[in-house]
Amino acid sequence: MKYLFIVCSMLISATLLMGCEKKDVSPLDGTYIGTFTVAYNDTALTGPTTVELKNGQFTCSGNSNKIPAGGSGTFSVDNNTISFNDKNIWTANFDWNLILSGSYEYTINGKKLTIAAEKNGVGNYQYVLEKQ
Repeated sequence: MKYLFIVCSMLISATLLMGCEKKDVSPLDGTYIGTFTVAYNDTALTGPTTVELKNGQFTCSGNSNKIPAGGSGTFSVDNNTISFNDKNIWTANFDWNLILSGSYEYTINGKKLTIAAEKNGVGNYQYVLEKQ
């Protein structure tokens, strides 16, 4: 009887442990607040933004002047590159590089996350953010 109890306890424990799988969580997951800057030749434009990264999904706040435009969808990280796949439909009356989409180089230093890319010879796009 004692042996049967031990075996049953072990089976129940193994079943419970198998059901508690860990989800892959990116070390970048979190809410970040900061500024977005785009530099076109001699002109730089800056606006406030919030970027949320969670479980492979992202949202980026935009504003009425589209600096930045914003975006939402999925993201993935590979070495020092972060890639965003925006899922939204956009009008054609502005620089679509202002949408958080495509591949960017990133650096993280403590709570500070910098995401930057030079896009299509048009300009340099940079998010300087702090994790909240």
